[in-house]
Amino acid sequence: MTATRVDADVIRRLPKAVLHDHLDGGLRPATVVELAATVGHTLPTTDPDELAAWYYEAANSGDLVRYIATFEHTLAVMQNREGLLRVAEEYVLDLAADGVVYAEVRYAPELNTQGGLTLSEVVETVQEGLAVGMAKAAAAGTPVRVGTLLCGMRMFDRVREAAELAVTYRDAGVVGFDIAGAEDGFPPADHLEAFEHLRRESVPFTIHAGEAHGLPSIHQALQVCGAQRIGHGVRLTEDIVDGKLGRLASWVRDRRIALEMCPTSNLQTGCATSIAEHPITALKDLGFRVTLNTDNRLVSGTTMTREMSLLVEEAGWTVEDLRTVTVNALKSAFIPFDERNALIEDVVLPRYAAAL
Repeated sequence: MTATRVDADVIRRLPKAVLHDHLDGGLRPATVVELAATVGHTLPTTDPDELAAWYYEAANSGDLVRYIATFEHTLAVMQNREGLLRVAEEYVLDLAADGVVYAEVRYAPELNTQGGLTLSEVVETVQEGLAVGMAKAAAAGTPVRVGTLLCGMRMFDRVREAAELAVTYRDAGVVGFDIAGAEDGFPPADHLEAFEHLRRESVPFTIHAGEAHGLPSIHQALQVCGAQRIGHGVRLTEDIVDGKLGRLASWVRDRRIALEMCPTSNLQTGCATSIAEHPITALKDLGFRVTLNTDNRLVSGTTMTREMSLLVEEAGWTVEDLRTVTVNALKSAFIPFDERNALIEDVVLPRYAAAL
């Protein structure tokens, strides 16, 4: 099956895996409107369609700082138990409707405590909502496994606390850790103590790197902090000249370190110029373990089906390419090997075989 013969309906039915998706960036516009009314938060508009358009326009500014600022309104409705439960449940159901069979959802608990919830209450409430969503998705015949990544905000001082929280809840749905927030000016090595704690406790982690800052950020994330995956990593191409890999790029490729790539998001923040020229295709062709992700579905106005469709339409991807990034994601997921392998062998490969 060639790229020109793949339509959105076929892609929507294909099984998908997403490793890089933020809970507070994927709310339904109507849910934001309804929850904002209950907590008295003022939105740019109370029309769900207009709100979705507002997010998309703001995200297309090409400015990572402004992109992150759009989260003011989603976070405002995620400060109490009711809001967190609803957002988490709908998150799962929306992924299931998009054909996702495995996802890792990330969020920073410290950003959800303004309504009086403790960090532990935030984590337990989100896990409860995710569990309800997974049960409903399974009952509807569209099962999806969702693991949680807890984030520390790299520009604040609670990263170690968030890491300790990940250790505490690693047997209760939390599968790993990340640091998020403005990358430039806040190097990952600033939080080395937190990463050393995670390594001692055998908790895997990924680090946002190589998005707003270049190779030094990726190098620190891997060689100083010990990350097992890299969030985004688009600027790794700065270590590749005429197809020849530098030492850092070679390290990433040869050790099968997954790159959590988010094409639409990267266009919006100015990290790439077009889907056709996005580094994900060149890195895939060079043998890197690239994965395809949405980052923030509301903010970027996207889904996994849309991300896949864009690569097919504008970068010439085939169904085989889509299968490759899906298997890549599962190979690098932060769940046990036997569970990853079962998803690949029993779910992904048979359904892709049926599509080819």
